[in-house]
Amino acid sequence: MTKDDYVIICGDFGYWDDSGEQRYWRKWLTEKSFTLLWVDGNHENYDMLKRIPAVSWKGGKAQFITPSIIRLMRGQVYDIGGVRFFTFGGAASHDIDGGILEPDDPDFKRKKKELDRGWKPYRVNHVSWWKEEMPSREEYDEGLGNLAKAGRKVDFIVSHCAPAHVQDIVTDGLYKHDNLTLYLESQSQTVSFEKWFFGHYHDNRNVLDKYIMLYEQIIRIV
Repeated sequence: MTKDDYVIICGDFGYWDDSGEQRYWRKWLTEKSFTLLWVDGNHENYDMLKRIPAVSWKGGKAQFITPSIIRLMRGQVYDIGGVRFFTFGGAASHDIDGGILEPDDPDFKRKKKELDRGWKPYRVNHVSWWKEEMPSREEYDEGLGNLAKAGRKVDFIVSHCAPAHVQDIVTDGLYKHDNLTLYLESQSQTVSFEKWFFGHYHDNRNVLDKYIMLYEQIIRIV
């Protein structure tokens, strides 16, 4: 493999903090003989991502974490080696039955202590959860505009969560529809594509032939 070969992660890359461990693994990945591309999931630090400038790359906007670790941004269409990709990261967190705690809440320590004693998972705003895990109206609209420019035809779609009807299948209806899964559902019905790759649901599975759910499995697509 060379730096002109690409490995794509379907969300939850884990761009989390600037700790020594994170810097070590980013350096480790950067030194590999490929370029790593990723769409965001619901386990990224969006405060950190906001600080990275978006640049033009392969026909769309991208963020370079390092020269060889590149975030493919929401609603973009890229031409990578003659193959056209539409990307749309993000997902709603479902493992937050205990709620979202605010660090500046005067009662924060007590609430956290109570939750730590229990079994309900929770998150802390701007520490382990960010509202930007779900797209903005502008990102939805940008995706529609870029798809229109592409004639609503691409080769592959890469997302973190799945269109609503696919999510229903892989979760047996356990996860509720939301604005993002419904947006992706609309694109699945109106955009021409060969395959759709997604993550989020912690399994590897082919769904209805065109949809590929990935977890730790690596497959070749080109």
